[in-house]
Amino acid sequence: FNLGFGTLAQLDRMADKSAQNLLDSLEKAKSTTLARFIYALGIRHVGESTAKDLAKHFGSLDPIMSASVEELLEVNDVGPIVALAIHEFFAEEHNRTVIEQLRAPGKVTWAEGPPAPRAPVGVLAGKTVVLTGTLPTLTRDEAKEMLEAAGAKVAGSVSKKTDYVVAGADAGSKLAKAEELGVPVLDEEGMRKLLEGQTT
Repeated sequence: FNLGFGTLAQLDRMADKSAQNLLDSLEKAKSTTLARFIYALGIRHVGESTAKDLAKHFGSLDPIMSASVEELLEVNDVGPIVALAIHEFFAEEHNRTVIEQLRAPGKVTWAEGPPAPRAPVGVLAGKTVVLTGTLPTLTRDEAKEMLEAAGAKVAGSVSKKTDYVVAGADAGSKLAKAEELGVPVLDEEGMRKLLEGQTT
């Protein structure tokens, strides 16, 4: 690569050690995945799981780099703080310059694909739901899959934009936040009844 340690260290908020780690990893293999590349950039609050969600949702790097905060909030488990951090990172011109150098011809490559299909229109299409606490018969992942199948976005934090909070045992601060904001709170039975509205 023509890139050196100093160039990579220009990435916003990237510490010297992180820059060296990225350089080392990219020198080992010019071929990577979009998710690994995003994770390697060291964006604040973006771990491996979020990097995978971003790659799956957008399919390629350019839409991520140009996405608005609102568009980033549509990504699975991306809340306001994470969305803003991603948006600000890619808004920095020197970050974009280094990224373009990294993916120049002959440098780092990865397979790109179409964005993930949007959830089917259902009773919860366009609605934002937050899960908190332990549900009686469903795991968190099972409840999340049911909600997303009905078109809902399952978010990780409660805000004024939250439409419903599904609360189980030991709900904690998210339940308190929902009550403070006046967000409707459902138990598991209430969630099931809401979902049944899709076919009734």
